[in-house]
Amino acid sequence: MENSRAGFAAIIGRPNVGKSTLMNHLIGQKIAITSERPQTTRNRIETVYTCEKGQIIFADTPGFLRKASNKLGEYMMDISIGSLKDADVVLWIVEPSSYVGEGDREIADAVKKAGTPVILVINKIDLVKKEQLLGIIDSWKEVHPFAEIVPVSGLKGKNLDDLLDTIFKYMPEGPLLYDEETLTDQPMRQIASEIIREKALRMLDKEVPHGIAVSIDRYKEREDGLTEIEASVICERDSHKGIIIGKGGSMLKRIGTAARKDLEMLTGGKVFLKLFVKVRKDWRDNDMLLKDYGYEKKKEK
Repeated sequence: MENSRAGFAAIIGRPNVGKSTLMNHLIGQKIAITSERPQTTRNRIETVYTCEKGQIIFADTPGFLRKASNKLGEYMMDISIGSLKDADVVLWIVEPSSYVGEGDREIADAVKKAGTPVILVINKIDLVKKEQLLGIIDSWKEVHPFAEIVPVSGLKGKNLDDLLDTIFKYMPEGPLLYDEETLTDQPMRQIASEIIREKALRMLDKEVPHGIAVSIDRYKEREDGLTEIEASVICERDSHKGIIIGKGGSMLKRIGTAARKDLEMLTGGKVFLKLFVKVRKDWRDNDMLLKDYGYEKKKEK
């Protein structure tokens, strides 16, 4: 592509403001998992949007936590803050409210230190009246000298073209960074792990989800088109194991069936999925287990 632009846009914000949903809608396909639970996103997930103007690599990051309660939380905060420095522009996602909490002010401090241009994206505008938006925008203007402010609805797809046009203004001129067909940097094993975790997050009791991880024990793409996956749902307590399995294995079957349907849509073929449940006490504070489950801090270059 001649005169194309390509660069990185980091997506940040407090938990549950719709970051992953917005990113999925921007690229036109579900890559990042979503749920109503805080801390659904734990890793930096890159997705690629390509059009005639060039390419935007979106980096979806964990929601900013005011205080990390374990090593997993520390890892998530490191991912979020590190993404600010690597980006060409930051998309700060907020809900349509005039209230600016202490957590948002901590984000403001972080983006100020990074020095990267920031586009404030006021998400979920379908939930408020148009006349309320002006007051909301005025409230946020006092928080940070934003390069741009764009109201959108990720769920309803409102103003997403305007947002993309605005982001491209901050992308450097240059060749595409990924092949035009690329949608994400995530390998299928990782995507499979996240999809299984998403289904567990959506179906399990409130006290369980924060303490679960998913480990892919076996992933094989057969010549006949069938994909065989064996995965372990990791929890921290024996009592949680029983909840995840459910009476007669009913809950685990529900999680597996829902995950398999999504995986078949992504792979375009049949998937055989077998799930196990394992207890690993306090894995969120265990460096070795965190690394095993894909939460490894990258060393500074």
